[in-house]
Amino acid sequence: MTRSEVTIDLGALRRNVERLRRVLGEVELWAVVKADGYGHGAADVARAAVDAGARALCVATVAEGLSLRRGLPGQRIIALGPSEQVREAREAGLELVVAGGAIPEDVPVHVKLDTGMGRYGFERLPPLTANVVGLMTHLATADTDPDFAERQLERFREATAGSDPALTLHAANSAAALRLPSSRLDAIRCGIAIYGLSPFGTDPAADGLEPVLRWRSELAQVKQLEAGESTGYGRSFVADRPTWIGIVPVGYADGFRRDLTGSEVLVDGERRPVVGTISMDSLAVALAGPVERGTPVTLIGDGLLAEEHARRAGTISYELVAGIRTSPERAERLVVSG
Repeated sequence: MTRSEVTIDLGALRRNVERLRRVLGEVELWAVVKADGYGHGAADVARAAVDAGARALCVATVAEGLSLRRGLPGQRIIALGPSEQVREAREAGLELVVAGGAIPEDVPVHVKLDTGMGRYGFERLPPLTANVVGLMTHLATADTDPDFAERQLERFREATAGSDPALTLHAANSAAALRLPSSRLDAIRCGIAIYGLSPFGTDPAADGLEPVLRWRSELAQVKQLEAGESTGYGRSFVADRPTWIGIVPVGYADGFRRDLTGSEVLVDGERRPVVGTISMDSLAVALAGPVERGTPVTLIGDGLLAEEHARRAGTISYELVAGIRTSPERAERLVVSG
């Protein structure tokens, strides 16, 4: 193993897409694969999502769309973020989201309304040109405050009332798709849930979802600290009795954040606490006793949820998985088609 190994179970991703499609019924599912597919590998997950019935792919930038286009000719791809690369989008057959200013010509456009997110979006619907294919908004609180999300949806309905029925209306993200039936308009833009991660920070199994990513390493060193000895920078962990520790060759440069001290990993299937200061390239684990160097360690997966780490770090699973480094210099990625 090269320091660590990230496994992407594309079979689980397909099953998540199929599960969401059953929830949505006739509403189209558009898979959000921005930020390298939330750290899962955009090219692989995009193909798997389309195979499972996703009708379109959503990215953040035109550059992300161009990268996908090379392997997916003819597939519908929508760039959600603001962009000046209209010519490139037009030539590649991408669709653009416009949230202000003039609507560009000769490229399919989705007009975005700001109904409460307080970021990109028109305050009111502008005059529409013939190349506008969709109207959209972005829900701010579908995972935390459904009442406010419902108010946003009502504003969107009012703003788009009387528009051409041929236009695609879309507002829902993963949380709304799962909890707010009223948000399921003509299409939903589903990101985190297709990766088997909970938009609510809870166990994804509660919504019938399977985690897609597994991250493993192994113990590179095992040693015993005597009482009063420490491990790592700043001596933040000092043994109060003879203590066996294992060193895992993964650190914050790999995406295992510095604020994950105190979280747990699996050492040969057993939960063990991360102790001491996490450094750039390694972390320490308190062991129940001596074990062999090379003993497998699971950082995410095998029942250990990314959501658990996120709660420890005071963040969301989206940030954790998007930050995992899978470049050949740091890790291996093994894609399982499943």
